Amino acid sequence: MAEGSLQAPIRHPIEWQNPEFYDMAVIEKEMHRVFDICHGCRRCFNLCDSFPRLFDLADNSATGELDAVDPKDYKPVVDACTLCDLCFMTKCPYVPPHEFNLDFPHLMLRYRAAELAEGKLDKVNKALTHTDRNGKFASLVAPIANWASDRHNGLTRPVLQAVAGIARDAELPKYAGQTFQQRALDAPKVNCDAPGFGRKAVLYATCFVEFNDPAIGLAARAILAHNGVETEVAYPACCGMPQLEAGDIADVADRARTVSKALQRYIDEGYEVIALVPSCALMLKFEWPLILPDDPDVKRLSEHTSDISEYIVAIARKEGLAPGLEALPGGVTVHIACHARAQNMGQKAAELLRLIPDTKIDVVERCSGHGGSWGVMEGNFEVALKVGRPVARAAVNNENPFVASECPLAATHILQGIERLAGDAPLPAQAHPVQLFAQAYGLVGG
Repeated sequence: MAEGSLQAPIRHPIEWQNPEFYDMAVIEKEMHRVFDICHGCRRCFNLCDSFPRLFDLADNSATGELDAVDPKDYKPVVDACTLCDLCFMTKCPYVPPHEFNLDFPHLMLRYRAAELAEGKLDKVNKALTHTDRNGKFASLVAPIANWASDRHNGLTRPVLQAVAGIARDAELPKYAGQTFQQRALDAPKVNCDAPGFGRKAVLYATCFVEFNDPAIGLAARAILAHNGVETEVAYPACCGMPQLEAGDIADVADRARTVSKALQRYIDEGYEVIALVPSCALMLKFEWPLILPDDPDVKRLSEHTSDISEYIVAIARKEGLAPGLEALPGGVTVHIACHARAQNMGQKAAELLRLIPDTKIDVVERCSGHGGSWGVMEGNFEVALKVGRPVARAAVNNENPFVASECPLAATHILQGIERLAGDAPLPAQAHPVQLFAQAYGLVGG
């Protein structure tokens, strides 16, 4: 048996339709096996709060080992996992094909799925996962929704914390009055002289760009049109990442079937699919095929999906970019989002921004601590800021006027961390990398 694995990680399909998948006794036995290996290794001690919680359980037990820990005490370890996949993709030496066969995130997912099957999912948390329903309603009353969710609102935020468990100091996403699809009705003119002319892509809007920040999608579409790419916009439904985090795998499977079927006609017509947020790209590329490994539409979609930064960098490498990029004033601190790293495609956000001439790019490859909706909850917010403090500290030390992350939630969370460290110093501007790229092209205002 080799110590560690020198081969590429292999992920097994998720056997969520097997009744034994939800057997808590079987799950706890497997957790003990996996946790004991983690306890003896500890390479993941600084990735998230799951591992410190696990190691504290062992260290504070009567024997200093897992044999003295009651499996019922494993739940806080599960609760701290954000399913970022970094332990599997970047740290763990015992993932398949190693015979230890560790997949920590999917084991945490299995535990949550069993809890859901037992009816233990909190109704408020379940309501928060319905991003399409919530987004459609909030967009209709965006000024009121944004006023009520503002963290400086001393009238509503204490109520939101008491009712929904959302930390009153956590910055929450704003809602747009018009969705991305509504704002994208007029397609930008395609540059026929660009080296990339002839490409076609459909932008999968994602729930965040659709309801919260259409400007990301508009910037991406403007860049692509300037580089000769004909684009369409589609949003059949949310990718289901919030449901996956809650363990509702059947719901995710339904969404995968719906979205993959709806996007087949674009693929038939020669369009590539671009996801505008890395969490959604990860779902389409990797998680859906593990949930529905025998679905041909899901498999085909995964083979034709790119992350937005990945797609633009591919144009630069294969055909070359259209001229017009100008230096951004100052520099950019770019955070490589966990779900971008988990796609195993390299630092595409950094590669994209380095295409901008004469602009300093500083890369931070650490977790922001946010973890989807996990980081805004009352019991997690301060822990999330602690996990993300190295990112915020790096951004403060870099003194760049821009902070960018492909994960918009991570970017907002990082800015809150910077705010705590910087005191009265001016805060950097927060943006998605494609927004800065569009600004360098002069396609959007600075």
